[in-house]
Amino acid sequence: MHDLTLLVIVWIGVFAASYAAHHTRLTPVLWYLFFGAAMVNLGWLPQVMPVFITDFSELGIILIMFALGFEENTGNFLNSIKRSWGIALFGAIVPFAVAYAAALYFWGDNNMALLCGLAMTATAVSLTMVSLKTEGLSNTPAATGIMTSAVLDDIASLALVAILVPMATGEASVSMAGIGLVMGKAVLFFLFVTFIGGWLFPASSGWIARIPIIGPFSLRQLLAMGRGEYTVLALLTVALLVAILAHEFGFHPAVGAYMAGLVIKREYFIFHEQRNIDFYEQAKQIIDNVAFSWIGPVFFVTLGTKLVFESAVFFAVLPLGLLLFAGLFVGQVLSAALAARYTGHFDWPASWMIGFGMLGRAELAFVVMDIAYVQHQIISIEAFYTLMLSAFLLNMSVPLSIRWWKQRFSVS
Repeated sequence: MHDLTLLVIVWIGVFAASYAAHHTRLTPVLWYLFFGAAMVNLGWLPQVMPVFITDFSELGIILIMFALGFEENTGNFLNSIKRSWGIALFGAIVPFAVAYAAALYFWGDNNMALLCGLAMTATAVSLTMVSLKTEGLSNTPAATGIMTSAVLDDIASLALVAILVPMATGEASVSMAGIGLVMGKAVLFFLFVTFIGGWLFPASSGWIARIPIIGPFSLRQLLAMGRGEYTVLALLTVALLVAILAHEFGFHPAVGAYMAGLVIKREYFIFHEQRNIDFYEQAKQIIDNVAFSWIGPVFFVTLGTKLVFESAVFFAVLPLGLLLFAGLFVGQVLSAALAARYTGHFDWPASWMIGFGMLGRAELAFVVMDIAYVQHQIISIEAFYTLMLSAFLLNMSVPLSIRWWKQRFSVS
């Protein structure tokens, strides 16, 4: 089947999901996941997507995260870091412990348990942020706390991958140098993004202005190029470049895209005033449409195709998957909510919203499963399906629980 035919099928699924969401009053993300799972099990989509669809879906999540960062206030994000360390720490330790203990009890293999714990650690912030945006809650302190915690969680998850995968595969021993390298790359990446936002967008000043080429250059010139017709192209180019940079540093590209959007301020769009156009709002509308209506949803439909139904294995692991899901659900919500309340000093409604928002499992979960099951055969097919089922149920729980809690949620 031609790659473009697959894209048409995915887009038909997006239409169907949007229609179902409108008539059921549930968030479209839930239906994107559902239709992705349905179409792969009906044979309408392949179990292994071609590179074109995979890359297209990755572009979708990059655009989604850039759009979310673009509308976030940088000051709010920075202020949230000191409130969110506990959410990231305890919101990762507890699900790791739950998955590790469950896997050790189910299968009695320490290496398998380590990688099961690692797979269930990273938070799928993109799923949460889109669900919050659908409910009109993406600019609340709770949403900012979730996003900040997820960025910190991503750094911790990368460190854990560097530590636990070599241990479980027997390929290498853990070294302080390896751990230090991960943390050093994280610091360098965020310093570089700060440099872009602080000096390259506004006109350079001080010693920066004396640097050849960089000194007199300002990225704001790209936004104002022509008569402002290239503003969106300039923004998307910056988003992709920083996303690629994040990937080179070992992060998911979506983290880089979010940071790129975060450092771009509204005042950078004051140009061509004679045209009477709000270039910031114009660019925001276009990017939101691309991110949330026709490219971004491809990511969630593709994510839904990860749950392939094989009846014999599925029914054998169903009790284990449901038990692991229940343990992770309770552990994740309680750990993140209590940390938000007592270390971040959020009020209780916002704390519980943060707890529900941290339920989703990120792409890193599927990367770890691929390493553990496909590349090294450390985990069994039963463990693989148990993790897949649990991750899928957790991702399905995010929009449902956010929609349910919204009725009791007050903006803190």
